[in-house]
Amino acid sequence: MANNGSVTSQNEKTTLLGKTKQDYASILRWLSFVNAEVLPHFGAWYRPLLGLDGYNKKNVDEASKVALKNISVLEKHLTANTYLVGERITLADIFAASLLTRAFATVLDKKFRSENPAVSRWFQTIVNQPYFKAVVENPVLVDEIIKYTPPKKEEKPKKEAAPAAAAEPKPEGEQKKPKHPLEALGKPDFILDDLKRTYSNEDTRPVALPWFWQNYKAEEYSLWKVDYKYNDELKLTFMANNLIGGFHARLEASRKYLFGAQSVYGTNYNCVIRGVFLVRGQEFKPAFDVAPDWESYDFVKLDPSKEEDRKYVDDMWAWDVPVTVDGKEYPWADGHVFK
Repeated sequence: MANNGSVTSQNEKTTLLGKTKQDYASILRWLSFVNAEVLPHFGAWYRPLLGLDGYNKKNVDEASKVALKNISVLEKHLTANTYLVGERITLADIFAASLLTRAFATVLDKKFRSENPAVSRWFQTIVNQPYFKAVVENPVLVDEIIKYTPPKKEEKPKKEAAPAAAAEPKPEGEQKKPKHPLEALGKPDFILDDLKRTYSNEDTRPVALPWFWQNYKAEEYSLWKVDYKYNDELKLTFMANNLIGGFHARLEASRKYLFGAQSVYGTNYNCVIRGVFLVRGQEFKPAFDVAPDWESYDFVKLDPSKEEDRKYVDDMWAWDVPVTVDGKEYPWADGHVFK
């Protein structure tokens, strides 16, 4: 927060820090209030709904009450004032509006906006300033508060357990940490860390992708399309991208055996998730079933000997072309690399 004021103060002609020392002190008070009393409670409200934090209904309900109570302070102030400090936009307005963009996109719905016209008017004024739109071109205003959706798990037929004699537990000193099933494949000639390093440090199309195809060993690794099954349930692109990030976080146990990229293509309320992974071995399941939500994705093996499959890998990893699904083209929006 201090950096905002420091950077702004470098311009002696700026009006963003107010006209007087009293204005400046008021700006700092608003920065502190929004950062300490507004943002944390809104985050505790919407982050669990997005699957970014563990969901506990009681905690979410309590966070929503405190968040709405604290933002009512802004509503009361802005009912009598055009901006937070003075008669012109200041750093306080820009800072507060930027921290509230995610809240307006997730939980501050039509009902809230109709009941809080002052803060809604102020927010729209700030986010439509040219310098704000240069960073956030089209801020989202949600119609209804987003709802928490538990991760989907497909039901599996129950297997009847064969009767077996109970094995005697080993003494603690003899118990070994379970190995990852892909460890049995041994050390490959193609070192995955070399690919991850090249992809991170070099230009993707001209250097990293040609390097990959030159060094790739199909007998050691397989390539898989990994697409989300429930695209019709996706809403905002940033929420879809958060879903990818959560999935990748849950793949941590297989990090030594995977490299890939998944992206959100499309626009808000009209988007899909597509991606490609390089997997140690010839089967996808041993690498992916470490993530509880792996069954929410479709896995299709690619054939690197086919030109169209190689091109698909390049496109998924380069993030520079749209994707076509069911005859409809979706532009690239955002994505995550698993490396």
